[in-house]
Amino acid sequence: MFEGVYTAMITPFRDGSIDYQALEKLVARQIENGVDGVVPMGTTGESPTVSFDEHKEFVRRVVKLVGKRVKVIAGTGANSTEEAIWLSREAEEAGVDGVLQVNPYYNKPTQRGLIAHFESVAKAIGIPVVLYNIPGRTGVNFLPASVRELINRVDNVVAMKEASGDIIQMMELHELCGDRLTILSGDDNILLPFMSIGGRGIISVLSNLLPADVKNVVTFFNQGKIEDARKQFYRLLPLCRAMFLETNPIPVKAAMAMAGHCTDDLRLPLVPLSDENRAKLRKALLDYGVPLK
Repeated sequence: MFEGVYTAMITPFRDGSIDYQALEKLVARQIENGVDGVVPMGTTGESPTVSFDEHKEFVRRVVKLVGKRVKVIAGTGANSTEEAIWLSREAEEAGVDGVLQVNPYYNKPTQRGLIAHFESVAKAIGIPVVLYNIPGRTGVNFLPASVRELINRVDNVVAMKEASGDIIQMMELHELCGDRLTILSGDDNILLPFMSIGGRGIISVLSNLLPADVKNVVTFFNQGKIEDARKQFYRLLPLCRAMFLETNPIPVKAAMAMAGHCTDDLRLPLVPLSDENRAKLRKALLDYGVPLK
């Protein structure tokens, strides 16, 4: 159901508020450049810093702007199961195609706790659930055997955004769940090797800036044009790395501002890119050929 390139959308801010004029242009640009879907209110969208009302309204507007032309997977994860259920139900009512559920962060549940959390959320809604395993952000790793137990309990957990950074774990996940679970990369830096072990696409940070270019890697690979995919991937790789010069989404917002798509406003505790890293990012963008304002 969820294959290809999905953009982990930034949330554009201006003067402390969400910039909905910029959002309209960002969504249109994504669709024009051939992405398979968009993911509002994930990590890249600074979801921990928005209010419940902002979250609800932002997802509603993205669904309306997309108009069923591509899929919308709303980030609705939380470290409170009840909160995750509430956000997911609101997103379902707004008309999303699925929800993205990150590992509950900070409280570090056991594997049994993770299974119970995701099962509760999945059973509370009638739309597909995409898991999001990112131990570096959440402090807990959802292991392949536990994922298999979960998908044996519920039918609507259909995919996982895998960002553990452990390619051996990713292969085990594919072995245990690959026939039941679409596995998407959560890291632009490993997209090509990820595809080679059974991955079906990516939820991408870099595609905010270069949607068509990221999509080309996946398209070439799926067409069997492996050398073309390799060349495109390695051309993108310096920018993939540049997106993580500092904590995501600080660099990608700076890049989007340099390219004239929106401001680079962030909400605390995130702060703007340092001058040193801004110079590195600018050089990477110019080296790639991104037109800057």
